[in-house]
Amino acid sequence: MNESKPNGETATAVATAAPASEPPREKLTKKAITADLPTWCPGCGDFAVLASFYKVLEKRQLEHEKIVTLAGIGCSSRFPYFVNGHGAHYIHGRAVPLASGISLARPDLHVFLFGGDGDGFSIGGNHLDHGARKNINMTYFIMDNFVYGLTKKQTSPTSPIGFKSKTDPTGAIDQPVNPMKKLISAGATFIARTHAANVTHMIQLIERAMDHQGFSVIECLSECVEFFPDVFDPANPKKGGSFEVIQEKKWDNTPEDELRHDVTDELAAYKLASLPFPGVFGVFYETDRPTKNSLEKKWIENTREKTGNASDLELLQKTFDKMK
Repeated sequence: MNESKPNGETATAVATAAPASEPPREKLTKKAITADLPTWCPGCGDFAVLASFYKVLEKRQLEHEKIVTLAGIGCSSRFPYFVNGHGAHYIHGRAVPLASGISLARPDLHVFLFGGDGDGFSIGGNHLDHGARKNINMTYFIMDNFVYGLTKKQTSPTSPIGFKSKTDPTGAIDQPVNPMKKLISAGATFIARTHAANVTHMIQLIERAMDHQGFSVIECLSECVEFFPDVFDPANPKKGGSFEVIQEKKWDNTPEDELRHDVTDELAAYKLASLPFPGVFGVFYETDRPTKNSLEKKWIENTREKTGNASDLELLQKTFDKMK
């Protein structure tokens, strides 16, 4: 089609081509999300955790480029090496701040954080508290083996009293951390416990944690076969133990429902957390509280509206103009 310009020239209108539709995505498979072969000791419970994570990713078919796997330092913190996706291996105990920054900057991503009891409850214990109280949206999976395994057997924050190690050759005398109590008091909005020997249960909890909007934490008893073998046998039916699952309330007005656990009851969660080792497994506490992500989003939107949706460069220029 030709159009006449004021000066008499003729211009040809070019039809705008419709944007090409995105080709169908390839199915996310274990082969696609596996980056390397794990290098844990044979029999380590972390193998089962990694396998469960693969299964969840395959099942949910997340967009591959939106999977983020982060970790600190320790045996279990080698996770990012074995997952083909965005990820980072961060400094000891500082993985929660890194994950927090990514989650707040890119709320469209699925942020998964992996670590151990030393990384999470010792050097990273303070960061864990602040991530929980701020309720930053992420899934934090803590593989708890009651020992520092990577550095060849030292007492960890969760080591039981009497445990003999290189740092406590006569037996540990310090009161161990109770992960469930710590997380409840810190303000985490989803708190659960599982066992590396129960893959089905582990998968169920990972899915539930990633669906929860907020700071979701799963403690997983994962045996260190080299430096603290058989410690979790009391919770492993295959080794004569008893894996007692928390029976959650169904709110069906039946007499038996009175005995079931209300996951929104903080005091009830504390009572479950006080049970003697190995305790119970499942969801201890779950509550709905605004995430820092959603609160910051409202703040940012309100601020942009006040500035007339000015660009970053325009805002910077206004600041410079004030300095003149």
